Amino acid sequence: MRRADPGATGAGTGTATEPARTGVHAARLAAAYADELARFAADHPRCAALAERGRAHMPYGVPMSWMAKWPGGFPVHVAEASGAHFVCADGHEHVDLCLGDTGAMSGHSPGPTVRAVAAQAARGITTMLPTADAAVVAEELTRRFGTAERPVDQWQMTLTATDANRHLVRYARHVTRRQPVAVMDFCYHGTVDETFATLDPDGRVVPRRGTIGAPVPPATTTAVVPFNDLDAIERELATGTVAAVLLEPAMTNIGIVLPDPGYHEALRDLTRRHGTLLVVDETHTLCAGPGGCTAAWGLEPDAVVVGKTIGGGVPSAAFGMTSQLTERVVASVGLEDVDVGGVGGTLAGNALSLAATRATLTEVLTDDAFVAMERLAVAWADGVRSVVERHGLPWHVTRLGCRAEYAFAPRAPRHGAEAAASDDFALQQYLHLQALNRRVLLTPFHNMALMSPATVDADVDAHTRAFAEAAAALVG
Repeated sequence: MRRADPGATGAGTGTATEPARTGVHAARLAAAYADELARFAADHPRCAALAERGRAHMPYGVPMSWMAKWPGGFPVHVAEASGAHFVCADGHEHVDLCLGDTGAMSGHSPGPTVRAVAAQAARGITTMLPTADAAVVAEELTRRFGTAERPVDQWQMTLTATDANRHLVRYARHVTRRQPVAVMDFCYHGTVDETFATLDPDGRVVPRRGTIGAPVPPATTTAVVPFNDLDAIERELATGTVAAVLLEPAMTNIGIVLPDPGYHEALRDLTRRHGTLLVVDETHTLCAGPGGCTAAWGLEPDAVVVGKTIGGGVPSAAFGMTSQLTERVVASVGLEDVDVGGVGGTLAGNALSLAATRATLTEVLTDDAFVAMERLAVAWADGVRSVVERHGLPWHVTRLGCRAEYAFAPRAPRHGAEAAASDDFALQQYLHLQALNRRVLLTPFHNMALMSPATVDADVDAHTRAFAEAAAALVG
């Protein structure tokens, strides 16, 4: 998903005698990784056997191809997961700081969600009709998102954030009568076609590296701008052709990239001035608090997307709109055609998902839970930072609410291209495998940790110890 550059391919790692910009010698990294590979294979014979069996009828031996990218030659197979831990097929218990890359931010199988799902499954799973949970979920989402002056108070339910983003892109084009959508360079919004675009070195919109089967050249549908670059977004909006700006309030796909002071206020002013809708995708940035960055920072979007987190592990997502945008949508879509316009799905808003979402939002991911989760993320970031400073590594640590990460550059990036340029795939693979061998799971393809209501101080300490050991192996 990233632009080709030396850091992304591991070429940023140093030589045998000279460290790279990451502060790591290539020979030392290669030797350390070889040791971890051998340890992983010896510790996981049953997982290896399951992976081999999977190769008979699944590409790469996994149910979804990206799972093959986990380090070690094969992924661990999970036997059971509970709270902030899971046990693999070889019987090893792990601290889970990945948490399904936000899908299990509630912790694995939280009690209230499990009870609600069990009760609803016995009463019916899906009927294409609403249940009493629907209104409760919409009310709770309204409480969490938006401002008193411009609340996001009209909600629709989907199964994934991809669905929600796709539906809002359609609505934006419909009500504005415009085509292009503006996104941030190196963004991620699920598998929405319009978002698989990036800027080449000459500033042209091109398919993102690794894009498969793009339906049309992305420059036809998409404008791409660097995050935090107000001049670039103003130039695009001034054309009068952009239907919507779709962005995460802080980038997370390429690591955590935080907004400059005043960026969101200026962006909101520009979109209003040029008649462009502003869509904020809070799927991963819900880590900033109960209402994501929208509530934490007082943002005023026209629409909000919130994804996998809200269902406690059961597929569920939602998109909210202001009353003003909702009125435009309802007035322009005839009831006779409301089911054929490319918005919705027969499982969207199903009874099981809504039961899970109601329980997760009202009993698990509560306002008080976020306070404790953020405290742990601060402790995690402090632990990593102390190791980085002790070993003189030219790396930095960034935190957003209850999520934090470290990256291989001395300063935090301002946009996606800077973040991508600081990456080093080989170094990242080693650090993930090293942590996994110490029974700690990090978010895949990032050096990122997420806290849940079930995470405890001992889980954070386990990572700090593993990270300290890794740093010592790399730099001595």
